[in-house]
Amino acid sequence: MFSLQTIFGKGDKFYGLLEQSAGAAHESAKALRQMLENTDRAPVMADFTGARAREKALAAQISEELVNTFVTALDREDIEALNSALYKIPKTIEKFAERYSIVAERVADVNFAQRACVLEESVSVVVEMIGELRHGLRIDPVKKLQDRLQALESEGDRMLLAPYRTLYLEGQDAMKAMLAKDLFELIEKAIDKCRDVGNIVYSIVLKNS
Repeated sequence: MFSLQTIFGKGDKFYGLLEQSAGAAHESAKALRQMLENTDRAPVMADFTGARAREKALAAQISEELVNTFVTALDREDIEALNSALYKIPKTIEKFAERYSIVAERVADVNFAQRACVLEESVSVVVEMIGELRHGLRIDPVKKLQDRLQALESEGDRMLLAPYRTLYLEGQDAMKAMLAKDLFELIEKAIDKCRDVGNIVYSIVLKNS
């Protein structure tokens, strides 16, 4: 078996950069949850643009390091795939925040906070999965985290049924229903991006076990 930890620590910088990238995504998800739990305050876009800017800078640094580093602990295509997938999480969250800030009053009575909590927990699992990469690519803990991520995705899908029923079957405001649907789908898309990261990490572990 080829051990990725025998390459003289060359990959440590990539582990660290990927962990920072996952951390920036988690900051963005946390900011979203706090924004949706405190609807009495105006949305603060700086919380999201800051996390996105940090993620973008880290993505650029990872790409640069890939060019300048001859030996990497993980396969280059795997690092690139993780880099791209992680970047899409805060990007999607920021898109939600931008749209929500415009229509917040119109959808004030729609509960997005529950789904935001699922998203934050999903990103927390992503942080753990990225952290596992530097610990010898152990299958069992990564598989448990992957199962948790899939369970969270299913929970998020289940949560959509009640608000959709209220908006489409019981509501009379078609525009509000469309706006809410667009916002719900953006949160769902962000959760899907977490799943994508989890799938990549799990495939890396399987490939190198």
